[in-house]
Amino acid sequence: MKRKLMSLLLCAAMVGSTLAGAVTVFAEEEAAAEETAETEEAADDAAAGETADEGGEKEWEYKEAELTFLVDADTPSAGYQAVLDLCEEKTGIHVELEVRVGGGEGDNIVKTRLASGDMADLCLYNSGAKLGEMNPEENFIDISGEEWASRLNDMWRQATTGGVEGAIFGIPVASTQSGAVLYNKEIYEEYGLEVPHTWDDLLANCQTLQDAGVTPMIGSIGDSWTIQCTYLGDHYNVLADNPNFAEEFEAGTAKYATTEAGVESFQKLADLQPYFNEDYTATTYADACDMLVNGDGAHYIILAQALSTIYDLYGEDVNKIGLFGVPGNDPENHGLTVWTPSGIYGNAKSEKRDDILRFMEFYTSDEALDAFTEVQKPDGPYCIEGYELPEDAYDACREAQVYFDEGKVSLALEFQTSVKGTNCEYICSEVATGQTTAEEAAAAYDDDCKKQATQLGLNWE
Repeated sequence: MKRKLMSLLLCAAMVGSTLAGAVTVFAEEEAAAEETAETEEAADDAAAGETADEGGEKEWEYKEAELTFLVDADTPSAGYQAVLDLCEEKTGIHVELEVRVGGGEGDNIVKTRLASGDMADLCLYNSGAKLGEMNPEENFIDISGEEWASRLNDMWRQATTGGVEGAIFGIPVASTQSGAVLYNKEIYEEYGLEVPHTWDDLLANCQTLQDAGVTPMIGSIGDSWTIQCTYLGDHYNVLADNPNFAEEFEAGTAKYATTEAGVESFQKLADLQPYFNEDYTATTYADACDMLVNGDGAHYIILAQALSTIYDLYGEDVNKIGLFGVPGNDPENHGLTVWTPSGIYGNAKSEKRDDILRFMEFYTSDEALDAFTEVQKPDGPYCIEGYELPEDAYDACREAQVYFDEGKVSLALEFQTSVKGTNCEYICSEVATGQTTAEEAAAAYDDDCKKQATQLGLNWE
């Protein structure tokens, strides 16, 4: 706007000076040129400032400091280590890692260190419902008031409130991923198939492929955790039917067995049984990834982390794979169920609060994310507003980004409630192998969850 106004003023000055005489013209032009140069320089400085505010490269305060960072051994480290190295170079903050085990034993370590006051300056831990178990209001820094935290998207905010309205207790360590249908694009092209936007359309595609002698759907019960991804990935459709389902389920007033969309989540496993590969009860996750990329099966419903597994084995052939959300019944509301990454949380009792916040601001900047993605490709979009996926991102990640851009995403159930049955994968396996019905599975899962609800002190009937 400043440049446009200056141009208008310059034109007016030139017209006026022409009427007055040529000598005046030259004088006015010289003065105007100097003023324009100054204005453009100021505008460039302002633009640079705006870019920095939006997370781009900027001049970081360099002040030497050292922070400790408790991480789990299960989280891939290449990406965050690249950011830590760059952070030290740019800001002077050196981060010393402390490595713990994962799983339940790791959870206990985090709880013990928080309770004893022996927590590191930074802590890597789950986002979502499990965060609330760590009493974040007392133990972690609420960053909601930080200007740079405005870049964190709504999905991340939902996953890191820790039960405290309006709070944000951490930053994302990596990208999101989804529970989705991965499909072989070459098979789709060969048989003239289109991405289905309803469950019935997906089954129709499966039937077309089966009639042509192609394995329509890959199952991998050899690694039993994988079979539950159909049920888990269908959560977007459960919420589409009842947006309050997660809250009501935690309160015990809504159950899968008495919710039509909830029963349908299990029914989808039964629907797929005729289309699975013959040896699906013995096929492993690694086998399934091989089958999908090599065209030995058309679809695989799995977490999007499978993209990186395929990339590690087959390189750019990963772009033979496309992605779409588990379809529901409404073609106009085809969405995606999303898993947010673990968070990096600042110890509220640390004496290095300012350095912790400096570190967090840097970690969420574009240049930090660029460093991350250069060594560790994302399995989905980031939780940072305005950050674009790199040019060499998986094609399937770009397809997931469309769901984010259209606002057709929801958190997986485990990020909305701590109530989760321990036998989910086994119940899903029974449905997928025809040993039980969807209705029986839904009731069994409700009973399984009731045990967890009782342990959490919830008043389930």
